[in-house]
Amino acid sequence: MNPQRILFATVPFDGHFSPLTGLAVHLKQLGHDVRWYVGGHYGDRVRALGLPHYPTVKARVINQTNMDELFPERKKIKNPISRARFDVKQTFLNPIPGYVDDLMAIHADWPFDLIVYDLACLGALFVQELLAIKGVAVGVLPLFESESNPPADDPHQFPLKRWLVRRAKRAKVYLTFRVMMKPCNVLYNELRGQYGLPPESGFMFESVFRNAHLYLQSGVPGFDYPHRQFSPNVRFVGPLMPHRSGQKTPFRQAERTLPYKHVVLATQGTFENDVEKIIVPTLEAYKNDPDTMVIVTTGGSGTEALRERYPQSHFLIEDFIDYDAVMPYVNVYVTNGGYGGVMLALKHKLPIVVAGVYEGKDDIADRVQFNQVGINLNTETPKPAQIYRAVTKIRADDTYRQRARQLSREFEQYQPNQLAVGYINALMTEKPGLLVTT
Repeated sequence: MNPQRILFATVPFDGHFSPLTGLAVHLKQLGHDVRWYVGGHYGDRVRALGLPHYPTVKARVINQTNMDELFPERKKIKNPISRARFDVKQTFLNPIPGYVDDLMAIHADWPFDLIVYDLACLGALFVQELLAIKGVAVGVLPLFESESNPPADDPHQFPLKRWLVRRAKRAKVYLTFRVMMKPCNVLYNELRGQYGLPPESGFMFESVFRNAHLYLQSGVPGFDYPHRQFSPNVRFVGPLMPHRSGQKTPFRQAERTLPYKHVVLATQGTFENDVEKIIVPTLEAYKNDPDTMVIVTTGGSGTEALRERYPQSHFLIEDFIDYDAVMPYVNVYVTNGGYGGVMLALKHKLPIVVAGVYEGKDDIADRVQFNQVGINLNTETPKPAQIYRAVTKIRADDTYRQRARQLSREFEQYQPNQLAVGYINALMTEKPGLLVTT
């Protein structure tokens, strides 16, 4: 593939930005002119990658750091369905016109040949269609179930149970995408109409699968459901990880873990700042268990207060810890279901306890349970006893660790950046059957 002008475009969330950084740097190293459009503090991170940065101009920067400040009414929304609609509308839909204006202005100044965007950056999809240029979407979440990609059967279940589960899953899909999210789908098509784009049927994010010329899915088929029908432009590329410059940073407090029989790593990611949801219950579960070390990353939410509240010597509470460095010393990973963390845990052969429901985390938790790599607690607010029992069960049943090892071996068969470049190369040279991995 000849050198191309490639623009990356992502919404300003860590889980949407970070997985694309390794691919962007790899494309730059191959000689392409790679630039990045993203708002907020991510501009500093783009420049640290050695890439030119385009900040948001017309689009507002909306993410977990300022949602409640920009929309104080959000705190008053107690109904989970209403809150989900509100978040999708404010975070992903209302910013679309600003994204479109910004991206069109960038193209007028620097006519990029290809746009690469995360699945939530819907304004980039609009621009791909409006300019009739090549577009590559990146799945930073699992391939979600929908009416055009229905849930699969578990061949190990009895026929009656399979039928009942299939009916229940299809009902859930219908209620989620056709009822719960209907106002969002209507607004999405209204926005498409403003630009003369045809309406899309079904759930709004399905249009990304349908209309992107190529959909690169982070992850492996082994973490998906078996026997599913995928769109012809979907390609699994293995787990897309953040770019690393230089050698792997060692875990500086590794020696603290060595005296303990068990080590648990717990996190809520960077979006959820209520430490009472998972972090506090995990610490409560083990505050009287000196044989288990608990390592907690808060994402910068209430770290000092937690240290004062839980001064136990077998607790390590930090704002951030390099998961890639710490996970070799860990036995079980407790999480709210962030996809990047789950992928990294499986890469390190770690079984998982998941307590997440919203922002698509229930789908991730279901896959963890289905693939027997961990336990789904089916709640956003687990009790300490629930976490303790789940971790104890994982320790006692080696099935979870064996399945995590199997998926880790599947991960090793993929070279994500090389595979992604091969598929992009085939797209840009219009040879869809060709795979070039250089």
